[in-house]
Amino acid sequence: MRLEPRQRTPGWFNLALPFAAIIATLVLCSGLIKMAGASVFQAYGVMLDASFGDTYAVTETLVRATPMIFTGLAVAVAFRAKFWNIGAEGQLLAGAMAGCWVGTFPMAGPLAMLLMAIVGAVAGAAVALIPALLRVKLKVDDVVSSLLLNSIVFYILMALIETVWKDPLSGYPISPPIEDAANLPVLLAGTRLHLGVLVALIAAPVVWFVIARTTLGFKIRVTGENPEAARYGGIGVERIIVLAAILSGALAGLAGVAEVGGVHFQVMSDISPGYGYSGIVIAMLARLNPLGVVPAAIFLAAVMTGAEAMSRATGVPPFLSDVIQGMALLAMLVALLFTAYRIRRRGGAS
Repeated sequence: MRLEPRQRTPGWFNLALPFAAIIATLVLCSGLIKMAGASVFQAYGVMLDASFGDTYAVTETLVRATPMIFTGLAVAVAFRAKFWNIGAEGQLLAGAMAGCWVGTFPMAGPLAMLLMAIVGAVAGAAVALIPALLRVKLKVDDVVSSLLLNSIVFYILMALIETVWKDPLSGYPISPPIEDAANLPVLLAGTRLHLGVLVALIAAPVVWFVIARTTLGFKIRVTGENPEAARYGGIGVERIIVLAAILSGALAGLAGVAEVGGVHFQVMSDISPGYGYSGIVIAMLARLNPLGVVPAAIFLAAVMTGAEAMSRATGVPPFLSDVIQGMALLAMLVALLFTAYRIRRRGGAS
């Protein structure tokens, strides 16, 4: 057997890929559940019920999906321009720190929330701008530079909460809480469903419109698909990469603002359990389509939420959620291979 380039990929095939990747992931991970001595159907049933079983479960899944929608959009925009932004985690942390700092000043609620969003987005964009400039000016690998910045920003956060932000009374390494007026409004009483969830859901079609229907989006897509053709057509490739990086970082920064304003109300070392890295998996599952980011983020959020309940009910280690994320990415990469190639038996039909 050999791989043969496809002349044309059916439309239904492209639509089915994410679902096929998810199904393959669940089937492959069922072996790990069996090895842990649990029933596969019971484990997945508990996971499903914990994520979507009632109103509270659904809202908790949406709350957890919110930062991943933002980071998934951030990665999708950057990857569209072939700017390999692996730094959404650091950009999220920068947005969280900047948003928290603004939120500690007493001011009117709407103004506080608006300023938190603006300053958080600017902070995330500033962090993303560094690897973009290093790439276009000095040809530094953006994968390496954006990845290393995650650690730099994290240790800046640790330095702040261990020194100037450290609570002098309790001694805990956490920042001061934001003002109550800066808290994002709760949309459904008795839950944690906050305004940031709605903003994230609105951001997806807005980003899709920018990428699919605007001049900037066209330039981003052309730059990513064929930079030499883009240059020949008069597009400033370096400028577009920088703009894509700024937009990407701003979206990741908003993820940090949503966590501070709607969930934690302050900054601590574990404010993000890897939402920035999850954004890469989400963007790939969505095939870099901003509209596909939302269901992909909800899927991963359901896995994270349900894994904790599954562990308590069946004894399966909660780390299975990390395995599912990684397996989903690998399954999607394999599936993407078959959009460009098909298997053909030597001397026979495929």
